[in-house]
Amino acid sequence: MQAIARANRVHEGKNNGLIVDYCGILKNLRRALATFAGHTGADDGGGEDLPAKPHEELLDELAEAIDSVREFLATKAFRLEEIIEKDGFERNAAIAAAKEVVNENDETRKRFEIMARIVFRKFRASLTLKEVHVFRSAYDAIDIVYKSLQADRDNADISQIIRELHDIVGEYIAPAGTGQIRESSTPYDISAIDFERLRQEFARSPTQNTHVQNLMAAVDKRLARMLEQNPLRTDFQQHFEQLVADYNREKDRVTIEKTFEALLKFVSKLDDEQERALREGLDEPTLTLFDLLKKKDLTPADIDRIKQVAVDLYATLRHQLTRIRDWNQKQATRDQVKQTIRDFLYSDKTGLPESYSEDEVTKKSELVFGHYLTQQQQGFPLAAG
Repeated sequence: MQAIARANRVHEGKNNGLIVDYCGILKNLRRALATFAGHTGADDGGGEDLPAKPHEELLDELAEAIDSVREFLATKAFRLEEIIEKDGFERNAAIAAAKEVVNENDETRKRFEIMARIVFRKFRASLTLKEVHVFRSAYDAIDIVYKSLQADRDNADISQIIRELHDIVGEYIAPAGTGQIRESSTPYDISAIDFERLRQEFARSPTQNTHVQNLMAAVDKRLARMLEQNPLRTDFQQHFEQLVADYNREKDRVTIEKTFEALLKFVSKLDDEQERALREGLDEPTLTLFDLLKKKDLTPADIDRIKQVAVDLYATLRHQLTRIRDWNQKQATRDQVKQTIRDFLYSDKTGLPESYSEDEVTKKSELVFGHYLTQQQQGFPLAAG
C-alpha cells in the first residue's frame, strides 16, 4: 500500500503514477485493504476493491477522450484526420489550421487544452497495454497541436509576430534616430510601424486568430514583468483586460483586425511607460518609489525633492534589507524596516517636502513598506523594485 501510495503522490504537473507489479502486489492488495481499511476485502460484485481498472475500460475511456477532441474540432470545421493522414508541408499547414480554430478565443483554447490533457492522462494510464498503439496516431496529432500552442505562448515575442507577418521589418521598422534596420534580436520600435500597411498584411493572413492570441500572450508576459516592478501600473492591466474581454465578446473579421492593431498600439504605450524612468532620470526601482511618494499639485521643486528622496531611500533600504535574511518572517525585523522608512520620510534632512502633512507622510510610509513587504513575500529581488 505504501509503494502504491508513494507512486501516486500528488505533485504539480503530475497526472498519475505508474505501478509495475513484479511480485504479485495487486492480487494481495485485498488482504491489505481488509487489515487497514476495516472491511473483509471480499469482492461484492461491484469491483470497488480493485485499485486498477480493467484493460477494456481504460481503452474505452481513452477512445472517448480522443473522440471528444475530434468532435470539438469538427464543430469548428476541422478534421483531426487532416493531421493524421498528411505529412510534410501539408501536415504543417493542417497543424496551423487546427491551431487557428482552437485560437478562436480564450474559451475555445482553454477548452481544447483541458480536453487534450485528459487524453494525455488516459493515454499514460493505458501505456502498458499493447492495444494502445491503435490510438497512437490520434494521440500524436492532438499532442503536436497542444505542444505547438504551448510553444507559441512560451516563446511569444512581439517582434517575431510582426516578422512572421511581413517584410515590413526592412522597410518600416528601424531604431529611433537611425536609418538602420534593427537586428532581429532587438525589439522593434512599434511607433515606427506603418499600421495601414500592417493591417493589409494581417487581413491576408490565414492565421489571424493565432497571431492575436500570440500577441496577447506576449503582451501579458511583458505587462506582468512591469507590474512586478511597479504595482501602480494597474491602469495598464485594466486596459489590457478590457481589450481581451472585448475581443472574446465580439468575434468577427473586423474585430480581429482592430484588436491586433489595438494591441500593437498598447505595446507602444508600454514602451513609453518603460522609458519614463529614463525621462525622469531614475531607474525602475527608484521610479516605483517616486510614484508611491508623489501626490497631486506638486511644484517643480517638490518633484525634484521627491526624486532625490526616492533615490536615497532606495539606497538606504537596499543596504538594510540585503543584510537581513527573510526580514519579513519576524515581527521585530518587519517593525525595524517600517521604522526606517517612517524616520527617513519624516526627517527634515532626508524626508518629504514641507507640503506633505503629517498624515500624508504616515500614509506614504505605509505604502512604501507595504510595497516592499509584498515584493519580499512574492520572492522578487530588491533590485527589481
